[in-house]
Amino acid sequence: MRCEVGAVFNSAAPSPSYKWRLVLAYDGTHYSGWQYQQSPPTVQCTVEKALTQATKLQRKDFCLVGASRTDAGVHAWGQVAHFFTPFNYDNLENLHAALNGLLPSDIRVREISPASDEFHARFSAKSKIYHYKVYNDSIMDPFQRHFAYHSVYKLNSAVMREAAKYFVGNHDFSAFANASHNDRLPDPMKRIFRFDLKEMGALLQLEVEGSGFLYRQVRNMVALLLQIGREAIPPDIVPHILASRDRKELAKYCLSAPPHGLCLVSINYNESHLLPPPGCPANSFGRHHTIRKCKVPFFL
Repeated sequence: MRCEVGAVFNSAAPSPSYKWRLVLAYDGTHYSGWQYQQSPPTVQCTVEKALTQATKLQRKDFCLVGASRTDAGVHAWGQVAHFFTPFNYDNLENLHAALNGLLPSDIRVREISPASDEFHARFSAKSKIYHYKVYNDSIMDPFQRHFAYHSVYKLNSAVMREAAKYFVGNHDFSAFANASHNDRLPDPMKRIFRFDLKEMGALLQLEVEGSGFLYRQVRNMVALLLQIGREAIPPDIVPHILASRDRKELAKYCLSAPPHGLCLVSINYNESHLLPPPGCPANSFGRHHTIRKCKVPFFL
């Protein structure tokens, strides 16, 4: 097992080692995405600083790997990562409390659990679910401004649903992928399991689940659906652009949707990869604090 591509080192995991799975939530407003870089700050860099303090290990030793490289400004409720330690824990609640105490308030560890050797945060994933929120009203709700894109154009949700159906299935999504600075060429063939649109008053929530996504694929699909919802172009433009396999064809109709409306909601894994190894502590979902009862004063 080696550290995530893009790190400044390429060190093997410690041996013997114990693997731990994190489920993280974060407000991505003030971060330059997930992937490690020191300046400007990223989520991975911030989490690694907390891990360094909590475990007393160097980042080359715990080797943090994230499931999804969310872009700058993108949020997460269910980002998953794993890391290593050369030692076991009796319980994970103290580590959980320590990490959340060290992290800024816009990043939270929701869960820590032991992970088997077979588990890998990225490569064990079966599917990922993203939500994109659009606030469709003439006046923006100020409480949604960091988490929803504001569309002043009245959107036709029926034609957006019709167009979203064309994305479902196995397709080459080359036309919906921006050029990436990644060091390896990704497979453009992806499977979309569902693409739904939910209406909650002025708030529209586009929900997409897929086997994986190319760089900015979700934001590009949403941008096209927004143009269709404005009735600027017809729904059947989607298969035409998919068939072109050319990003320049999509660029004729729209640019990428802004990042702040996007949230990584959850990642699904093979159940066998989530089985805990023997001799490990229980999962930690956070510790509730209680007020100790005091004795009633004798004079009452």
